[in-house]
Amino acid sequence: MPTSLPSTPYPQERGLEIQQVSKDYRQTSGNTLAVLDTIGLKVQSGEFVSVVGASGCGKSTLLRLIAGLDSAFTGEIRFDGASVSGTGLERGLVFQEPRLFPWLNVEQNIAVALRNSTLNTQQKRDAIAKHIELVGLGGFEQAFPHQLSGGMAQRVAIARGLVNRPRVLLLDEPFGALDALTRSRLQAELQGIWEHEKITMVLVTHDVEEAVFLSDRVVIMQPHPGRIRRIVDVPLAHPRNRSDAAFIRIRDDVLSEFIEPGTQTEKPPLPVASSIPTPITQWRLAW
Repeated sequence: MPTSLPSTPYPQERGLEIQQVSKDYRQTSGNTLAVLDTIGLKVQSGEFVSVVGASGCGKSTLLRLIAGLDSAFTGEIRFDGASVSGTGLERGLVFQEPRLFPWLNVEQNIAVALRNSTLNTQQKRDAIAKHIELVGLGGFEQAFPHQLSGGMAQRVAIARGLVNRPRVLLLDEPFGALDALTRSRLQAELQGIWEHEKITMVLVTHDVEEAVFLSDRVVIMQPHPGRIRRIVDVPLAHPRNRSDAAFIRIRDDVLSEFIEPGTQTEKPPLPVASSIPTPITQWRLAW
């Protein structure tokens, strides 16, 4: 993580407000499927909030609504006091897959996000260079996606999400497709970017440990339809130690929401091998 870039904190804002949001889908059978039910949540400016829950609880749907990619819902989503209507440069989005254009290099893939920007040509170049440095990809400006590792490609996606200087970055399981070591390293880098940029972040993830490692609060959702079950505060200083007792206690508290009562039973003892060998006449060979 570079430390030479000047910090440019955002001014105080009202943050993100989700007010009694519900969402239904019309199935091919004609029936209606309730996906979200009266979701209410406020995310303060500069806060890092993670949303966890089982598959089908509406986590990614909620993120799409915040991003403005879907307007067919009831309730209201407000950002900085104004109602969210459609997409906007103040809301960046990073998907699980990098979704880079294979015919564009790193610089050009990041530049795609600036097509509707009011910056002039030189300002765009400066912004791209700054965010390449921010995600630690200096020297790879001219590299194409097929020349990058999965972790590097996801860094490009994060830089593209940040280059417009959004006031909130929405992350839809951005590290879910990566190996454990790369995921752990990028989690630490994302946490450093968040601290440096003072940006509001909302992360959707299946990884409870990731949520506790990064977040100020963890929102636990339950499915069918998606509702907020509980919100857990994470009052731990950064950088966080995953083996710290307080960290483990909060992680286990969140995990307990996904364990059905009575399912934690004692495992049966392993069978003890007989001390009497099987006669060779009873062997069954593969050939």
